[in-house]
Amino acid sequence: MRERLDSGERSFSFEFFPPKDAAGEEQLWQAITELEPYGPTFVSVTYGAGGTTRDRTVAITARIARETSMLPVAHLTCVGHTTDELIAILRDLGEAGVRHVMALRGDPPGGPGSPWTPTDGGLTYANELVALIRERTDLRIGVAAFPEGHVEATDLDHDARVLRAKYDAGAEFAVTDMVLRASDYVGLVERAAAAGADLPIIPGIMPILNLRSMERMAELSRRQLPAEVVARLTPYADDPQRLRAEGIAIATELCEALLDAGAPGLHFYTLNRSKATREIFGNLRITV
Repeated sequence: MRERLDSGERSFSFEFFPPKDAAGEEQLWQAITELEPYGPTFVSVTYGAGGTTRDRTVAITARIARETSMLPVAHLTCVGHTTDELIAILRDLGEAGVRHVMALRGDPPGGPGSPWTPTDGGLTYANELVALIRERTDLRIGVAAFPEGHVEATDLDHDARVLRAKYDAGAEFAVTDMVLRASDYVGLVERAAAAGADLPIIPGIMPILNLRSMERMAELSRRQLPAEVVARLTPYADDPQRLRAEGIAIATELCEALLDAGAPGLHFYTLNRSKATREIFGNLRITV
């Protein structure tokens, strides 16, 4: 992965989550089928809080590796697992043909904003998980980065030092949570470089298709949607179709600004649907 990112070719990637039922499974694989022709650099599969989707994450990632042309990246978190359990999961991923993993501390089992309590016999920080993966496997490792700083960081410089610790432990690339302003991403890259975290940082994109849902999502990470974005969307609060169209336009403009600022690519949070991502690709004139 690092070699592909360092080649200078822009990276475009998609994120999926393990579905809860058969209908969700069908929707997921429809999205995967519709997005595969775009030739993503990689696709990632998330990991539920407390390890609740462990088996499904491994199974979906393995199926992507086995049945598609796409490079799968499995998420793995510290939450709810002992070190021995983490080692077992890494073994399962390796046996399934998965060669890349996103190493994350993960949200507390009680959800964002609840107190973080390490699992007895487990790990506390993402850099510890990165070090474990590096020591026990030959998997390539990605990590999370935060354009406005992690909610538990004391300040932005502290946040950059945490990213440096993950880099020092063996992380090769980073993907951000959803970027709300291009300037936030640029600031993150500058802080990471100043801290000595020499790794590509890919911005995460989530188009606003429902204003209330996105505001709630931002609140959970203790952020707020930019006032200029809210001002553009509020007139369409009672017109879902026009609001969606404006949200796609805003996301497209953000993508253009990020690429112009030197981002190595874009990572789309698909929510297991392909339409919005494909529309943004069309606006950016990224073709199959």
